[in-house]
Amino acid sequence: MGNHPAYRPPIVVRVWNDRVYGLLKWHQLRRFGREDRVGFGNPDLVAYAKSFGAQGYRVEHAGDLLPILRQAWAADTVCVIDCPVDYAENMKLTEKLGKPICSIYGTARASDRR
Repeated sequence: MGNHPAYRPPIVVRVWNDRVYGLLKWHQLRRFGREDRVGFGNPDLVAYAKSFGAQGYRVEHAGDLLPILRQAWAADTVCVIDCPVDYAENMKLTEKLGKPICSIYGTARASDRR
């Protein structure tokens, strides 16, 4: 975003914003049953984008996403879209599906898959 305006490609950046390190929190909860030091406060991404001369948008409701995307694609400049997400749904899905089968992402072993 900080490049000279002449070098700004028309690009749309979507930030999936959960206001924490959500993926790390999910892994910590899954593996250790608790979270530690994953919360933080994001900057106002819309104001941050605008401070660089880019367009900034914030999705307030799911129905706003498509119109905001269309507006950003039509802007022909750098655009940042702040999209709130709730990674707590990952925990619900993990509980529903059971143990992971890939040892890279959890503690499951090959014998657990049988």
